[in-house]
Amino acid sequence: MFTTLISRRTTAAALGLASALVLAACGNPTDGGTTEVADTSGNKTKINISPDQDRITTDKVDSIAAEVPERIRKSGTLELVASSGSAAPLTFYATDNKTVIGVEPDIAYLVADVLGLKPRITTVSWENIFVGLDSAKYDAGFSNITVTEERKEKYDFATYREDNLGFEAKKGSGPKVTGPEDVAGRTVAVGSGTNQEKLLIEWSKENEKAGRKPVDIKYYQNDSDTYLALQSGRIDLYLGPNPTAAYHAATTGKTEVVGTYSGAGATLKGLIAATTKKDSGLVKPLADALNHIIENGTYAKVLGRWGLSDEAVTKSEINPPGLPKTNK
Repeated sequence: MFTTLISRRTTAAALGLASALVLAACGNPTDGGTTEVADTSGNKTKINISPDQDRITTDKVDSIAAEVPERIRKSGTLELVASSGSAAPLTFYATDNKTVIGVEPDIAYLVADVLGLKPRITTVSWENIFVGLDSAKYDAGFSNITVTEERKEKYDFATYREDNLGFEAKKGSGPKVTGPEDVAGRTVAVGSGTNQEKLLIEWSKENEKAGRKPVDIKYYQNDSDTYLALQSGRIDLYLGPNPTAAYHAATTGKTEVVGTYSGAGATLKGLIAATTKKDSGLVKPLADALNHIIENGTYAKVLGRWGLSDEAVTKSEINPPGLPKTNK
């Protein structure tokens, strides 16, 4: 799902992870359900978390729509899949606790507009995203999925956003994290089966080889449990997607991001991508649609409305280099 290393910059849009309950608590019922977050320079972005999204739209492009495999064109529907884990501002539930909103659905809807298809988003557990893609139950995944060399063996990717990870700590308690030595001997929570987990495991091994203590890696069923553990001191850090970590920190004021890392390793820019079953014939129209919305400005508007302009890419690439199988 998410990944590992590169720039140690702090993203200017201090935005990140929160559960739907946390977000609902941050919403202002007097203004229709919004929450406000501030970036590191103090600029504020008001985010609509109500079910009435008034999403940004764009027109169909016949030449790109014609590239879509006939089976999907005839169905008239683009079957999309995303993680059911609530991860604002990526994919989460609105204040009605049933409408799926976030930057990922918004980009997916724009792509469907270009392709002339009706988008239908299904949310499932993380591992079932890939099970559904494998069986062709879903056409594409838009769920903060990182390009990795291992995944490229089974899936095709059309990139649409930078992938940055964030180490989140209880406010005022955490160390600055720039590398393996900073998490040696510390208790760190992470999602199972994610690239963040891969990073931590490899960092832990690196620490042991250097004579330092390994990382004590913990797993929790949901975000609420993770944040309770963070507040109570049962864990020192939580490693997740930087947009979600920073969003949680900004909206609650109880945590802070103490380090960022790229999702593709120390020497490679991590990239998030629309994901399809390998050789399904859909990756080129997805990339062409993404490049169209990048060029016409609707892509930038979507990132802006979620406070994620820092993670914009200038073009969509098909199957670029991804996180290596060994993260070095």
